Amino acid sequence: MGRFTFRLPDIGEGIAEAEIVAWHVKVGDMVEEDGRLADMMTDKATVEMESPVAGKVIEVAGETGDVIAIGSPLVVLEIEGEGNQVDAEREAAKPEPAAIAEEPARAEATVARPEPAPAPEAVDAQSAPSPAPMATGAAVAAPRAPAGHAKVMASPAVRKRAVDLGIDLGEVRPAEDGRIRHADLDAFLAYNAAGGFQPAGHKGKDEQVRVIGLRRRIAENMAAAKRNIPHFAYVEEYDVTALENVRGQLNEGRGDRPKLTMLPFLITAICKLIPKYPMLNAHFDDEAGVVTRYGSVHLGMAAQTTAGLMVPVIRDAQDRNLWQLAAEISRLSAAARDGSAKSAELSGSTITVTSLGPMGGVATTPVINRPEVAIIGPNRIVERPMFVKDAGGMERIEKRKLMNISMSCDHRVVDGWDAASFAQDLRKLIEAPALILAG
Repeated sequence: MGRFTFRLPDIGEGIAEAEIVAWHVKVGDMVEEDGRLADMMTDKATVEMESPVAGKVIEVAGETGDVIAIGSPLVVLEIEGEGNQVDAEREAAKPEPAAIAEEPARAEATVARPEPAPAPEAVDAQSAPSPAPMATGAAVAAPRAPAGHAKVMASPAVRKRAVDLGIDLGEVRPAEDGRIRHADLDAFLAYNAAGGFQPAGHKGKDEQVRVIGLRRRIAENMAAAKRNIPHFAYVEEYDVTALENVRGQLNEGRGDRPKLTMLPFLITAICKLIPKYPMLNAHFDDEAGVVTRYGSVHLGMAAQTTAGLMVPVIRDAQDRNLWQLAAEISRLSAAARDGSAKSAELSGSTITVTSLGPMGGVATTPVINRPEVAIIGPNRIVERPMFVKDAGGMERIEKRKLMNISMSCDHRVVDGWDAASFAQDLRKLIEAPALILAG
């Protein structure tokens, strides 16, 4: 019995590695000649690996999701006969041939020449020209370095880097054998901050992170949404000065009730408008060609967690008041963060609100939570001077609190006019908070 190592073959021009996306065998399985071993995915295609021999699987390279290099062992089989590992072991056991000759010592010095070009750090002894014969006892002159680099030995690459950095090689202390290397330049840069040579940062380690679990699901969902849904965005500016004043007043007397953020007000306003704009509170089944408009608002609330973006759902948001919405937002956010949210609390939304809170930018273009057809994103509140009219109709400049609200819609279901009309009606509610509080 012998061992046969099946190595990952070259499966495409320019391909250096491939990911294991599926195993068709496991340790202990018997595989026939031309039997399927694994599916390997490159950046171009998925390729089936077949066994060139029959045998028993005794080793596999890794788990699904692992990436291995071309030429690396993929599967080791126990087969009849010697196999290919024995041949490799015999080849490795052969004695190495005796060295033909020791490499002659290299002379650093050459005959002095006017303004010679810097010599490379290492020169192959067989290709280098032989030095001219010298008389016994004759002095050997070192090459004359350019001005500013007297008696400095360095490769052309090191010299060029020093010039680019504005460093005089005469000020750099070599670590060994008198020749300045890149490591010596790095040390010089690190310890000469006063001279303006301090590096901008510290070099970190390259690392690969497997896209698995929730992160892989998010990636797949977002890719499917962008691939299948023709998004369009609409952004409008809202004056939230009055709303922020009302919110502050309500929070002052909230007692044991949860603190009100902007979200409960926005959700309430959305729920008030949905009966007029039912096409926004819908799912689109593009395979069946059916749009389902929902009577209840099951509002998805995008929440960032350590595991990734999750969307807990506020069921029947239209039936809750401001305080109830605030309590449910707090409960669902905590459940999403600590992983205690149930599956039913993370699915079934009909429209989504996504907010980065104080981290929000001036405007966003959120990706629709498929199969929904609309997503709404409030942005950061900023203070700016604005022209406002007083009771007499005269204009004056006043500091106001402003916030942009972004919308992304599925253009197959929602027309631009509908999105713009919804945004303008939403603006009327946001800028007159009494309308939000009214029954």
